Amino acid sequence: MGILYVVPTPVGNMEDMTLRAIRVLKEADLILAEDTRTSGILLKHFEIKNQLMSHHKFNEHGTSAGIVERLKAGATIALISDAGTPGISDPGFYLVREAVAAGVEVQCLPGATAFVPALVSSGLPDDRFCFEGFLPQKKGRQTRLESLKDETRTMIFYESPYRVLKTLQQFAECYGEDRQVSCCREISKVHEESVRGTLAEVIAHFKTTEPRGEFVIVLAGKNIKDNRQKTE
Repeated sequence: MGILYVVPTPVGNMEDMTLRAIRVLKEADLILAEDTRTSGILLKHFEIKNQLMSHHKFNEHGTSAGIVERLKAGATIALISDAGTPGISDPGFYLVREAVAAGVEVQCLPGATAFVPALVSSGLPDDRFCFEGFLPQKKGRQTRLESLKDETRTMIFYESPYRVLKTLQQFAECYGEDRQVSCCREISKVHEESVRGTLAEVIAHFKTTEPRGEFVIVLAGKNIKDNRQKTE
């Protein structure tokens, strides 16, 4: 029986790649990549020349059965995504589930995940939090926002630069414009930046400064004291 390795890759700086990740990718019989063109750049940088196969959300239901059979036959296979840890807002869950169900050993290496540095550097409570990833773009979006009205934990969202301002404005409408927020962009890259303050302040910032790069939005949870006052 082989092993399926889930291998995090840098979200920005190539130096964030771990020595173990490089070794596993060099030793793997097959590397599964979300986008072979993007991953090809990474592999070339680290002089990794192993077989590369496309594995993404549009084909994973069709390719996973064959991959599991290769694992059962003894192959060592590594799964990577374009950036960060596979399975966290990236393909990965389905293949891992199928491999586990087949009795295949699955190991996930520790490594880069965009929301962790964004959360820790936000200045907001990070002892308890909930990861929401990308909100639904249309259907179910308002329902999801409403469902988080009484969430007291710090909330984490992923967002594209094209929807950041709209998302922040919706947060203000739903949770109040005095709610604390930190918007972290271009994590681990040259232009990494965090904009912190109330929703009103951060909205004002992005109305005059065009959002650029991929964002992690860290939003404070509902104040427990406010919740008590509401019920009194």
